Amino acid sequence: MAVKLKIGTRGSPLALAQAEDVRSRLAAAHEDLSLNDIGITVIKTSGDRILDRHLMNAGGKGLFTKEIEEALLAGAIDCAVHSSKDMPTALPSGLELAIFLAREDPRDAFISPRFSHFMDLPTGAVIGTASLRRRAQALRLRPDLKIVTFRGNVQTRLRKLEDGEADATFLAVAGLNRLSKAATITEKLSLEDFLPAPAQGAVTVEARIGDEAMLSRLRPLHDDDTALAVAAERALLAALDGSCRTPIAANATRQGNLVIMQAMLLSIDGQTVFEAGGSTAASHNDAMALGTELGAKIKLDAGATFFDDLATQVKTEFS
Repeated sequence: MAVKLKIGTRGSPLALAQAEDVRSRLAAAHEDLSLNDIGITVIKTSGDRILDRHLMNAGGKGLFTKEIEEALLAGAIDCAVHSSKDMPTALPSGLELAIFLAREDPRDAFISPRFSHFMDLPTGAVIGTASLRRRAQALRLRPDLKIVTFRGNVQTRLRKLEDGEADATFLAVAGLNRLSKAATITEKLSLEDFLPAPAQGAVTVEARIGDEAMLSRLRPLHDDDTALAVAAERALLAALDGSCRTPIAANATRQGNLVIMQAMLLSIDGQTVFEAGGSTAASHNDAMALGTELGAKIKLDAGATFFDDLATQVKTEFS
């Protein structure tokens, strides 16, 4: 039986779980759609193929979206499901982040088979992570720790931990929840100590601008509070020219008629930190303006020399 619409996604277990969630929500929201009417097309991205080096040396965030967006523009799929934190701030012409699902828990999880709390790790303990932000935040609190690179999906990183390649690792609470792996969490890290990656925990659906048939299908799934928060956080990223080469953390939430946001830029050793926070009216334009304003403040405080030094440090560390 021919499907009525096709959802594009990466093939990792987490990506598939997120696509299946969108598929189920679409079927539940529309009487003329059943699960059989909605197909899921798995597309292998450049980021999935590169396993021998750090992604920051191969192109960064766009590596997880390029091939999927090409399929969307070509009409091979009708929409694409992404983790919002994987999305570059600039999208290809003709595409938009059409909707956001209600945000999951944005916090980071500390996972260790031997230690109950991050701060309980012994001197010189080994943390496995590929995230510059998590690396910097860990070293900010514990400069004695050793950081090694963990690449791969959630299951791969958990297996590396089980194999003894590190004493602990960090993963997103949201991803573990979506994979029914919350039991692996040793400690949920506080937002005060470990501010998350911008847009962490938010799933977005990308569609073609003007494709009203698809956009009308997606609208019942949209969560405006999440959209406001992500708009602020992505505006901050854009203001800082943020990429996977830049340790940036941010979290925005809607509280009544306000959007409240905290943001942070760190050196890769965590010893230099620039922070900013603020609030604004709960509208899309105001949320974006807040993110832009906080990003501009941090950029001014840090100065050009910081960014030049950061680029040099990253190139030296990961060349």
